[in-house]
Amino acid sequence: MSHAVTLSPEALASLPRHVAVIMDGNGRWAKQRGLPRVEGHRVGAESVRAIIRTAGELGIKYLTLYAFSVENWNRPKDEVDALMKYLAHYMKTEFAELNRSNVRLEVIGQVHRLPEFVQKQLHKTQEGLAKNNGLTLIMALSYGGRTELVDAMRNIAAKVKRGELEPADITEKVVADNLYTRNWPDPDVLIRTSGEMRVSNFLLWQISYAELVVTPTLWPDFRKPQFYEAMEEYHRRHRRFGGV
Repeated sequence: MSHAVTLSPEALASLPRHVAVIMDGNGRWAKQRGLPRVEGHRVGAESVRAIIRTAGELGIKYLTLYAFSVENWNRPKDEVDALMKYLAHYMKTEFAELNRSNVRLEVIGQVHRLPEFVQKQLHKTQEGLAKNNGLTLIMALSYGGRTELVDAMRNIAAKVKRGELEPADITEKVVADNLYTRNWPDPDVLIRTSGEMRVSNFLLWQISYAELVVTPTLWPDFRKPQFYEAMEEYHRRHRRFGGV
């Protein structure tokens, strides 16, 4: 399968505003090569760098990456510990590159569950990038779509209890305004690598009308050409929003 190294003018003219990615396949990539899983995560981080840079160059406004799910806490402790160290290290070492690319960083999920050293580094990196106005990179960390909806329901229920909201006034907008993602538009396209055909509890409310692009490419092999290909595929879809 040949990979696009340039984008067609048509795809360039109809780029999505918000791209979400389920970065899957690091473990399988490592296993295929007889390497430890952590090595898959290390090379996967290089794909993260490449995709952030590519999305920024294209002028895409929002990029949400599913970096660590609430389910991932159930992985072996040594793998989770390695991932956390990696995450803090990545946030520190990538700061200059992100800043140079005018990227700002946002985080969604149950961040309080992350180790303190990770929270501190995240906060530091976010602060340092806060003035940037290019690509908004949204990292989903300790994130789960159902957890997010439960949190939203608790917030709304508390407002009703305090008398600030009538049950009859709860609309889709009220729900959306109580999600972690309240400040950003919903994703236009959801890319999933490694060929799995499921959404894995990711942005369940927000992807209602997103185009789903599934690629067999494992995440450590997903770079600029594969991202371009996903943008071409997005362009080929005729988006109807349930209309004609």
